[in-house]
Amino acid sequence: MVSKRKLSKIDAAEESSKTDLQSRCPETKRSRISDKRAPSQGGLENEGVFEELLRTSGIILKVGEGQNEIAVDQTAFQKKLRVALEKHPSYPGVVNEFISGLESHIKDRSQFKNCLLPCTPARTEGSRTLVHSYCESLIKLLLGIKILQPAVVTLLLEKIPEFFFDVVGTFGTNFPRLIVNQFKWLDGLLDSQDLVKKLMQMLSVSPVPIQHDIITSLPEILEDSQQNEVARELSCLLKQGRRLTVPILDALSRLDLDAELLAEVRQSAMTIVPSVKLEDLPVVIKFILHNVKAADAVEVISDLRKSLDLSSCVLPLQLLGSQRKLKSQAQASSSMSQVTTSQNCVKLLFDVIKQAVRFQKDVSEAWIKAIENSTSVSDHKVLDLIVLLLIHSTNSKNRKQTEKVLRSKIRLGCMPEQLMQNAFQNHSMVIKDFFPSILSLAQTFLHSAHPAVVSFGSCMYKQAFAVFDSYCQQEVVCALVTHVCSGNETELDISLDVLTDLVILHPSLLLRYATFVKTILDSMQKLNPCQIRKLFYILSTLAFSQRQEGSYIQDDMHMVIRKWLSSSVPNHKQMGIIGAVTMMGSVALKRNEADGGLLERPELSIECDGQLSTLLDLVGFCCEQTPEVLALYYDELANLIEKQKGNLDLQLLDKFGKSLVEDFPNDFVVDLSPTVDGSFLFPVKSLYNLDEDETQGAIAINLLPLVSQSEPGRVADEMSNSRKRVVSPICLSPCFRLLRLYTGEQNNGSLEEIDALLGCPLYLTDLEVEGKLDSLSKQEREFLCSLLFYALNWFREVVNAFCQQQDAEMKGKVLTRLQNITELQNVLGKCLAATPGYVPPPATFDSEAPEGVPSINAGGPVRKKNGKKRKSDSSKACSAERTQADESSDGNQPDTELSELEKSATEKETGNPLAQLQSYRPYFRELDLEVFSVLHCGLLTKSILDTEMHTEASEVVQLGPAELCFLLDDMCWKLEHVLTPGSTRRVPFLKERGNKDVGFSHLCQRSPKEVAVCVVKLLKPLCNHMENMHNYFQTVIPNQGVVDESGLNIQEYQLMSSCYHQLLLAFRLLFAWSGFSQHENSNLLRSALQVLADRLKPGETEFLPLEELISESFQYLLNFQASIPSFQCAFILTQVLMAISEKPMTGWKREKMASLAKQFLCQSWMKPGGDREKGSHFNSALHTLLCVYLEHTDNILKAIEEISSVGVPELINSAKDGCSSTYPTLSRQTFPVFFRVMMAQLESSVKSIPAGKPSDSGEVQLEKLLKWNIAVRNFHILINLVKVFDSRPVLSICLKYGRLFVEAFLKLAMPLLDHSFKKHRDDVQSLLKTLQLSTRQLHHMCGHSKIHQDLGLTNHVPLLKKSLEQFVYRVKAMLAFNHCQEAFWVGVLKNRDLQGEEILSQASAAPEEDSAEGSEEDTADSAAEEPDGTDSDSGGAGR
Repeated sequence: MVSKRKLSKIDAAEESSKTDLQSRCPETKRSRISDKRAPSQGGLENEGVFEELLRTSGIILKVGEGQNEIAVDQTAFQKKLRVALEKHPSYPGVVNEFISGLESHIKDRSQFKNCLLPCTPARTEGSRTLVHSYCESLIKLLLGIKILQPAVVTLLLEKIPEFFFDVVGTFGTNFPRLIVNQFKWLDGLLDSQDLVKKLMQMLSVSPVPIQHDIITSLPEILEDSQQNEVARELSCLLKQGRRLTVPILDALSRLDLDAELLAEVRQSAMTIVPSVKLEDLPVVIKFILHNVKAADAVEVISDLRKSLDLSSCVLPLQLLGSQRKLKSQAQASSSMSQVTTSQNCVKLLFDVIKQAVRFQKDVSEAWIKAIENSTSVSDHKVLDLIVLLLIHSTNSKNRKQTEKVLRSKIRLGCMPEQLMQNAFQNHSMVIKDFFPSILSLAQTFLHSAHPAVVSFGSCMYKQAFAVFDSYCQQEVVCALVTHVCSGNETELDISLDVLTDLVILHPSLLLRYATFVKTILDSMQKLNPCQIRKLFYILSTLAFSQRQEGSYIQDDMHMVIRKWLSSSVPNHKQMGIIGAVTMMGSVALKRNEADGGLLERPELSIECDGQLSTLLDLVGFCCEQTPEVLALYYDELANLIEKQKGNLDLQLLDKFGKSLVEDFPNDFVVDLSPTVDGSFLFPVKSLYNLDEDETQGAIAINLLPLVSQSEPGRVADEMSNSRKRVVSPICLSPCFRLLRLYTGEQNNGSLEEIDALLGCPLYLTDLEVEGKLDSLSKQEREFLCSLLFYALNWFREVVNAFCQQQDAEMKGKVLTRLQNITELQNVLGKCLAATPGYVPPPATFDSEAPEGVPSINAGGPVRKKNGKKRKSDSSKACSAERTQADESSDGNQPDTELSELEKSATEKETGNPLAQLQSYRPYFRELDLEVFSVLHCGLLTKSILDTEMHTEASEVVQLGPAELCFLLDDMCWKLEHVLTPGSTRRVPFLKERGNKDVGFSHLCQRSPKEVAVCVVKLLKPLCNHMENMHNYFQTVIPNQGVVDESGLNIQEYQLMSSCYHQLLLAFRLLFAWSGFSQHENSNLLRSALQVLADRLKPGETEFLPLEELISESFQYLLNFQASIPSFQCAFILTQVLMAISEKPMTGWKREKMASLAKQFLCQSWMKPGGDREKGSHFNSALHTLLCVYLEHTDNILKAIEEISSVGVPELINSAKDGCSSTYPTLSRQTFPVFFRVMMAQLESSVKSIPAGKPSDSGEVQLEKLLKWNIAVRNFHILINLVKVFDSRPVLSICLKYGRLFVEAFLKLAMPLLDHSFKKHRDDVQSLLKTLQLSTRQLHHMCGHSKIHQDLGLTNHVPLLKKSLEQFVYRVKAMLAFNHCQEAFWVGVLKNRDLQGEEILSQASAAPEEDSAEGSEEDTADSAAEEPDGTDSDSGGAGR
């Protein structure tokens, strides 16, 4: 036992000598220690130098579980031990002996562990320790002593390999980690370079767990000077393998690296992002985002976007769907675990991004900017959408910016709905946190005017309902109901469509929230018939699909419908009929086993059918005495059968529909006889009989007698006799429509039972009305008009019914009926022209009658739509130009107020019946889309008949030009209504809400995609007709634009021109459809392009990539340029080519587009009569075509210069009504159009010239100066044209775009002049001199505006004067920057008129002021308004 008394100096010396002796015989000592050491009270029985010196310095070594104890302060211990070693007699040999003792001591792992763990303060009974509660480990204390440090470091590093193959936890301790921890935060490292070198060597040979410990400890070990070097090594290590990603990035994030190295390391981290493990990805992203700086944030985030692909995270998620198929329970649980892990990792990843976005402003803005800068559709990923939602929900300051970017991307098609669906389905756990933002964005998007944005918002609602929990589902339903009740038309339609989709996809889920949906019944007054159908379909599906659960909805619906049907208000009856028929449709639907309704159907059908019978009896009673209501009932039942074709229960259909269709033959069909009894306004004549050979059993439609009976006086007599049911010709077409659909449903599509109605005649009267109309009374003329409307509507329904029949005879009859329609329309046009104020009988019954009396004048309704009348043609010459200036527009967009069809209708010849009857469209029965299958028939013109010696056109089953024009016109109206965005189809001011769908009620029940599919199927016959037009006009127009009138049939020419126009318009409406940008419609687009490409390469297009299909289709359509008959056709052809080509247009297509547009601009467009094409719509098309040319040409400045310096002088030198010889479309009437476009495009083009920078090379500066020289020269030419063309529109354009040009010059050109003045002084002086002349002219325009007190012009003056004044001082600053300030002088600029003559009234009031002498060269002066009201002239010189 060692004595505890204090040793004297002599004892200490003796002890030292003993120690020295022992150190000389280390081997003996070691064996002795190992043999004789025995524990006693937790200490050591036999002491060596190591133990003794530690004890004397204040540390008591322990064995076993007890930790080493320290009795003195740590610094005191280190000092005592260091002194003891230094003063030891055998120093420095004692150090080796001490280290040997330490080595021997730590051979035992428990003792080694004690040395690596913190010491505990020694406590004695009854006394308080002065030692700190936390003490370092013995090893750490020894490392703090400089004379021991190197040896201890070496010893520790040599110990690490002993634990290479240990499994952590075997001895309960991670020894390598404890060893490395000893090197952390050492105050005085003697040789840190050596330590780090040895650690890095150890790193290269160690197992991964030890490498992990070493790397994570490096930041606490390294000195500042070593960090960059080690960081480079770690960066290299990062590239070599993926196992140490997390520790390396953890270590690097705690090092203070210089900017260059940080960028290099960050790039290394970026390279491993695509291949790193999913669980390590959050750490990598955190490192990249944590170290990003404001200057390079956008670049870093852009690279990260490209590297980070969430599709790798989706693969484990797909196991979730397939796990049900796994037979083994263990496999199922394993896959579930993998899915959960994957989801958690993705959640962590977005938590990291969320943290960066919230606390690092630069990251948030850079991410938005990076997404905004991405232009290609393929560059956008699910990540972008989720990050935008994340930023929107996290940063309130960035919400508007985020919403703006998201809108823009949706509009451009970069964020398709498929991408959003992937985000919701694969990352619902992440996206659910952003539900408030999703709801807010969806609500906002539904207010948008752009259809793609609205569609995206509706898709957000659907996905949120499908993926999220019940709380979110309820919020979605409440939001949709709020939209429906808001009264906004677009919101209402979209919300009902979303609810319809939800009730189809998730009926059982939506049934939980049926109470909310049912509240819409209280806001029914805001709904139009189409919307009422949708609502009742939703409620009926919920009520009858789940049986018992939906019974309370059934009761409410019955109650509401009965109330409406019993109302005396026609609108309420209309709603009741629609609701009742929709309910009947839900009951009559066939139930399959998936509905779970087969077992319940028999017992429920009695009660249900009983209620329905009562309801339909009430409907029948309401309809009996009101033909309009009965017609609506017929139409609604017909719509139901058509919509649910093949899905209705035939027994129920027979029960409720048979009695209705049996009325048709009794009410409207009679046996054909030579004479008809009765007195009528006109003699009855049987017309349009196609079955004249069949005399036996022939029938006829009893039209004229019925029309006579329906006159107001006779109807009143019939109403007085309540026992007799009213038969009205109004019900003829609706009842026949119901009959043919009912017959087709009962007979699997066969119409043999009613095919006699196709060829049977009508009881009309003699329709040779030429010259007889003036002799008829008003009542007779109106009767004749009504008769023609009924006949036309009958034929339209007949064509609807039999258009799909395959029998050749039937096809021929259908074509004949189309011919009858065009003939009757000619007659009707003449009758209507002679019957002003006539209101036709209604043909559609699910909307209120249009207000006002339609006009036969084609321009009438269009002018009303414009909202203002045109001035008379006898006004001043500048009035034609004045109409071109729209002060409120930006001058770079054409007038889009009217649709293409309305524009074309106003410019068609008055002899064209289609143009005359456009305003009467609501009074005609709607043609079904199936009718256009008739387009598969070829075209038959009179010229073909003459050459082939045919005598009768009816012998050939082919369309004539009039019939083709009729069909194409109707098709284009339909396509524009369905495929054109609502924002471009403007509804006239104060027009009734429901009227926009009048004439399209059947069409509105189809989705835009269904309509597009139908048209794509028709592309082959449309191409055939286009090629026929091309061939026709190539013979008629041998020279471009010059019609060969010798032997020309003018009427046929006009019809063919109209057909060409409608064909091109149909192509444009189809290919400009925004739905093609959606992923789900990509195959449809490919099919459409394949049809066009196949015309050039038959049979070779099936496997062509989309880009080649676009190119081939573009070339195919481009081939039609040689045969274009009118400027409107040329305009639409360019629009078709732009719609069909990819965005942005590049390469040869861009060149061809510019060349084509220029060709059309350089072509003289004449009508067959020899008149030049003109008018407001011609000017609007010219505006667009000129924009297309300048936007697609290679050198826009050169193109503008060519027009202004070649075309305009030719115009000035031409006769009063002449035009430019180079550009025949440039005349005095169209000059304002050319001028506006050139000024706007010039201002736009200079904005694309980069601003000058000090770092620009001499070549770059010279190139920019050259561009500005050309631009300023063009500007000067254009501004000076005001002296010749001084109309108000031209002045307005000059003032507006003159200011914008000067502002662009100040912002972009002046920095360039600052840095290039010394090198290119002459060029700069020339540039400023030229611009000075233009600014003087602008100043004269300002004076002109003030003198004439034209408010429209003077509004531009203050801003322009401000810009001119800024220009003066900016030139002065440029000269000062180049040390030429003395060359600048200011003088008075006199007020002059447009011709440069001094305005005398102000000449005397403006005193002359010269602030300095001008120098030798006057280089830059401009107008600036001085504070005292006078104007100044400024200049500068540069010598």
